[in-house]
Amino acid sequence: MITNEIDSSTSGRGLLSASQTSAMGKEDFLSLLIAQLQNQDPLNPTDSTEFTAQLAQFSSLEQLGNINQNLMELNNFQASINNSQAVSLIGKAITATGNSIQLTDDGQVQCDFSLENDAVQVVASIYDSTGEFVREIESQKLSAGQHSLFWDGTDKQGNRVANGNYTFEILAADAKGRDIDATTFFSGTVDRVAFENNTSYLIAGNQKIALGDVIEVAVSEDAKDVVNLESDSADAESQSSNLSINGGK
Repeated sequence: MITNEIDSSTSGRGLLSASQTSAMGKEDFLSLLIAQLQNQDPLNPTDSTEFTAQLAQFSSLEQLGNINQNLMELNNFQASINNSQAVSLIGKAITATGNSIQLTDDGQVQCDFSLENDAVQVVASIYDSTGEFVREIESQKLSAGQHSLFWDGTDKQGNRVANGNYTFEILAADAKGRDIDATTFFSGTVDRVAFENNTSYLIAGNQKIALGDVIEVAVSEDAKDVVNLESDSADAESQSSNLSINGGK
């Protein structure tokens, strides 16, 4: 008998522990409320004010559950819209906030940035993927607004560096030597789209850009060439049709 009582007590603690670790839902709350009504003392029933408060708590719990479900559905809907927008940017030229640049066989790399105020001196510092300093590019007397400095892909000794990913930093100062805030940008053509943790990322070369960092979208130069070729082809077909209609004249 002692063993049975110990087992029963242990089992009870196990059930209590399981119920404490699981979240209580609206159905659990309703079951407890019904059990309370079924087991109340007929000579001392539950106070009406307390019962009304419990019903209000149950109603609030149900509404919170509905709100949570609606928020989840809204989040999924927003994610699907973002994914569709990201896919539509494939092949487009984008500009995004960031300081990444990619050196290729083309040689020259464009470092885009924006100055808050006029600067008498601007220095662009280039770093490799390990953070090692590569070279500085200087410019004088740049007005407030967007500018570009071009890097030829060589280090401070004039030697050609390996192709790959690099970063740049802009330091600017006015006539009194005070620092001027500068915002750096990344420009490239979207090759593909990646989806990670319900977030859409645009892939341009080896760079991964969050959709929220994009500040400008344009038709890429390659796409313009395709459009022009299609237009020229259409004009040639039109001229050929006119010659046929006019008897070859």
